[in-house]
Amino acid sequence: MRLPYLNSRLAPMGTTIFAEMSALAVATGSINLGQGFPDTDGPEEIKRAAAEAVLSGRGNQYPPGPGIPELRTAVAAHQKRFYGLDFDPDTEVLITAGATEAIAAAMLALLEPGDEVVAFEPYYDSYTACIAMAGGVRVPVTLRPPHFRPDLDALRAAVTDRTRLLLLNTPHNPTGMVLTRAESEAIAQLVRERDLLVVTDEVYEHLTFGPEHIPLATLPGMRERTVTIGSAGKTFSFTGWKVGWVTAPPALVSAVRSAKQFLTYVASGPFQYAAATALALPDAYFSTLRTDLERKRDLLADGLTAAGFEVFRPDGTYFITTDISALTPKGGMDFCRELPERCGVVAIPNQVFYDDTEAARSLVRFAFCKKDEVLTEAVERLGRLKG
Repeated sequence: MRLPYLNSRLAPMGTTIFAEMSALAVATGSINLGQGFPDTDGPEEIKRAAAEAVLSGRGNQYPPGPGIPELRTAVAAHQKRFYGLDFDPDTEVLITAGATEAIAAAMLALLEPGDEVVAFEPYYDSYTACIAMAGGVRVPVTLRPPHFRPDLDALRAAVTDRTRLLLLNTPHNPTGMVLTRAESEAIAQLVRERDLLVVTDEVYEHLTFGPEHIPLATLPGMRERTVTIGSAGKTFSFTGWKVGWVTAPPALVSAVRSAKQFLTYVASGPFQYAAATALALPDAYFSTLRTDLERKRDLLADGLTAAGFEVFRPDGTYFITTDISALTPKGGMDFCRELPERCGVVAIPNQVFYDDTEAARSLVRFAFCKKDEVLTEAVERLGRLKG
């Protein structure tokens, strides 16, 4: 008998919920607050930089495997400018096809089959797939409403002799939690005690609303054991360009590059030049980005509250997690599949980000990285749920 075509590690994954819900949005003409992409492009000067790179022939052929020198230098300068971290652009920076490839390459490079990876649940769905493809075993530590703070005792208990690394995401998608300095220091102490590696997904680093983003690599003894992942997509609103990066000590960068070279080898040539330009934007750009997103967050959060949702206002990212218990006895998956027909809005059921799906049965995520008029219309439509 023929074996199943899809291997057993990926078989449980199915089609990503984002594909399903985005298709539903198109089919019903709904406002898509599900998938996390802005509905406006980033700065004009960055678009022009990309166009000029294409027209002048920069990046149209294969760029260097580690990334173009201009972008590696810009990434190193960014880490120094915002966090005081010194990285050698030649040996400690690697450019990737977005953060997703960086995560995949890190898991494939750093894990042996059977190694355990501890991560805060809920987690972005690619984490599950990347750990599985590497033959690792994911060990979730659940973040619970209303505040989604990490249970540090549970984290310590989750680490065993089989634990290879922690996979962290701060600011955290989908909850919007931002690790505090005290939490980060406690995690760092555990990592040092147990001689672990850390892979930190920090793509929302500039999307925080009050709390300070603290890269784990800035803490004592952590730079040498941390793989930090960043991305141009979220910060500059060009998610389709797929430009990400890794910063880490030479041995860790070399390991990740060994896996990355057999995934895409290189990608996004002209966009790498544009990303280098973007990273050098003045401080005013980053502060304005935060201010605008905080206003959008409050616009949608207030509207969701008025519509009957319990809203967990995030400290970071551009997602809001809500509880639908007051609106329906149904679970989030059924609610989200029915929502487009009921009021013309698409959202994402949080249970797709959990191993413990019951812990998220009534939780639903909305994205607020949209035009004000789109959010206002979505709020008006969601108000029908109380009618």
